[in-house]
Amino acid sequence: MKVLVSGGTGLVGRYIVEELLAAGYTVIIGGRHAPHPRLFSRPVEFAALSLDPARDHLEAFDEAYFFVHAAFHHLPGKYRGGEGNDPETFRRFNLDGTVQLCEAAKRAGARRCIFISSRAAYGEHAPGTTLKEGMEDKPDSLYGEVKRDAERSLAHLAAPGFATVSLRLTGVYGNLRPNKWDKLIDDYLAGRPLPSRAGTEVHGRDVGRAVRLMLEADAARISGETFNVSDITLDTWDILEHIRWERDCVNRLPLPADKSKLTPMDTAKIRALGWSPGGMPLFNETINTLASGI
Repeated sequence: MKVLVSGGTGLVGRYIVEELLAAGYTVIIGGRHAPHPRLFSRPVEFAALSLDPARDHLEAFDEAYFFVHAAFHHLPGKYRGGEGNDPETFRRFNLDGTVQLCEAAKRAGARRCIFISSRAAYGEHAPGTTLKEGMEDKPDSLYGEVKRDAERSLAHLAAPGFATVSLRLTGVYGNLRPNKWDKLIDDYLAGRPLPSRAGTEVHGRDVGRAVRLMLEADAARISGETFNVSDITLDTWDILEHIRWERDCVNRLPLPADKSKLTPMDTAKIRALGWSPGGMPLFNETINTLASGI
């Protein structure tokens, strides 16, 4: 079956595409430009797609049985604050444009629509609070507001024969290059000052598996629902300690961060469907690959 993936060449989208290809799906990359022929491990198709809500993209969904929406309009390298000085365009593209694409998928006969959302939709909660689906959302950024509002719109589109799901992702790491930790590693090796920070993470491979699960699960169990996607807690010390040993670097590591102040995401809901992330073994495998420069 064919899956149209918007934003398939992005940091998160590439992991989703690779998981779907490995599972035997035919993938159509939706975007402004066709991907480089060797970007993915297997051949993909291409359909012109944009987040401009003024455009009708109905024809892009002609052959798509499923739609995975991972595209997002933002300043390079920024999600929170990604609107820069133009919040109106940010909201129009990422909210109105998202709704327009999902409506087009429904009109074209797609069977499922999976929206890649963010933990930013929860907003700020007291340190140590466990974030669970269904609790009050208090987004404190335009990024979080847009994600929350898009989730709500998508849930309203759910209907028999058209299942919709939102996946709230935490930070996504992985082994693909370019990598989210490239600058952190470069700064450490160069001896530049580094902050001591902690956060929750999930491997991109496990994000891809979560998406695949939503394509294959019983529609009655998932349609109109939101699921948390998160795995482990890391700080800069956890990441760079591996780099220090592998590269035999004598530069001082940042102090371990206080992880007790984080707000972890409860993942019991998606685990009940069979999702099981890689945990620390997958992190160790990944960071050792990055450290060795493979």
